[in-house]
Amino acid sequence: MKITRSHEQWRAIITEQQASGLTIIVYCREHRVATSSFYVFSKKLGITSSSFVRTQVTQQVELISQQPPIELTLGKATLRLPSSTSATYLRQVLRALV
Repeated sequence: MKITRSHEQWRAIITEQQASGLTIIVYCREHRVATSSFYVFSKKLGITSSSFVRTQVTQQVELISQQPPIELTLGKATLRLPSSTSATYLRQVLRALV
């Protein structure tokens, strides 16, 4: 069954989608709105969705510029690897030592 909506109703739907934080596809699915109609009316009404997402910094985090090396000690032997060593390589080294 086809639902006929006015331009004002479409304007409200488009505005509500933008405020919801949902993607157009998810919003349309949840509200049983045809995505093709959504795009047609947003173009007709000159309402474009921005690809930018508004954000707000909630906590400042201090980044450590240099990580200490990874140290593996087995008995009297110590193996030092750069902190950037991949987990896959580290796993291979540990398997070889055990």
